[in-house]
Amino acid sequence: MHNLKELKIWQKAIDLAVDVYKATVNYPADERFGLTSQIRRAAVSISSNIAEGAGRNSKKEFCNFLGIANGSAYELQTQLVISNKLNLLKDDLLNDLLKQIEELQKMNYAFQKMLLN
Repeated sequence: MHNLKELKIWQKAIDLAVDVYKATVNYPADERFGLTSQIRRAAVSISSNIAEGAGRNSKKEFCNFLGIANGSAYELQTQLVISNKLNLLKDDLLNDLLKQIEELQKMNYAFQKMLLN
């Protein structure tokens, strides 16, 4: 339905996922199957759901997947804050990632509104 590579929201979600992977590379080994895995899955889920929605046959279906992507963004936000409180993620890196997430969420809401009008 949509040309995925032209969707700025998808491109920014990919960039966020890459930044999240870089930010979590030094997490402790005992978090490998815990918080590290959860954070990375949530980050990848954002762009993956945008991609899946773009391939659907209707705007309504696309909006549904954008909603799922937004839920993953909130999940990621929560996990990053927990990481910060556990001193696994420095304040400046947390703030940078949260800004990226907030920008994606704003884009997501605007895109959903545009699709439904």
